Amino acid sequence: MTNKEQYIKICAESRVAPLFEKPWWLDVACEKWDVAIAMKGDQVTGAWPYPVESKLGVKLVRTPMLTPYMGPQVYYPAGLKESNADSFEHETVAELMTQMPKAKVWHLALQPGMKQAGLLKKHELEARVQQTFLLELAETEETLLKNMKDATRRNIRIAESEVTVSNSPEHLKDLYNFQKETLGKKGKSIPFTFKHMQRIMDGCMANDAAALWVAKDKQGTIEAVVWQVWDEQCSYYFMGGQNHAKNSYRAMSLLLWHTIKEAKARGCATFDLEGSMDEGVERFFRNFGGERALYIIVMKNKSVRWKLKQAIFK
Repeated sequence: MTNKEQYIKICAESRVAPLFEKPWWLDVACEKWDVAIAMKGDQVTGAWPYPVESKLGVKLVRTPMLTPYMGPQVYYPAGLKESNADSFEHETVAELMTQMPKAKVWHLALQPGMKQAGLLKKHELEARVQQTFLLELAETEETLLKNMKDATRRNIRIAESEVTVSNSPEHLKDLYNFQKETLGKKGKSIPFTFKHMQRIMDGCMANDAAALWVAKDKQGTIEAVVWQVWDEQCSYYFMGGQNHAKNSYRAMSLLLWHTIKEAKARGCATFDLEGSMDEGVERFFRNFGGERALYIIVMKNKSVRWKLKQAIFK
């Protein structure tokens, strides 16, 4: 049995993999993928799926487009003392690292909570930190609302009388166009195609892992769209967009509150707001009362060819 076959079997039996590392997600997000498997005796202690990618003759290990995080996973044994958890994680990730591709270029976002930055540096990987905001959904809806900024609660209340919310995946192209326009206003081009975006959505819908929440005004005009995805433990604000012809910040606040309530109703423990280093986006997410959480981006570029490519197309 290959590592990939073993990993598919593990996921089918235990469903422990995070959304962005489930085999079906990897199938739609990557052209090819494989996985490192750590063992202790006959027990699997960890797994690290990764894309198999080569561009311009350069082997790459990087997070696939429209995939926020990727590995590694550590499977802690039942009864493990909390004082031994870090050592177990370190040992498991160290073993997984020995199996990762010998690529000259890395740019991989790890799951929030992974702390083995020192170990990664031993493999010539630079560790940078980014942030997200996590909401713990064990709280009541009343408490979750109370934890928001006053202005955010007020915007939600006003929007409830201004727009209607529906799950409408057929409006995915509208989200794409909103994203394209937003990036264009910042002088940037959209980094993914609508075809790839639709491929991700099709995979999500086939696996009951997504909703596309659309807010429309009383005339039926779309004001804002939020794409929500989830696994067994966590729900994610995956992507959102606003109609720039409308003053739609209230509609966006309502949609985010709607996705939070939906995540709670599904039994998810956590809602990940997919935080941003952009100051305006970060401030908007912070208003929802989540706890700031850090995650690691591991990077390396030892390829002259890839450095030249980045210099030309930056």
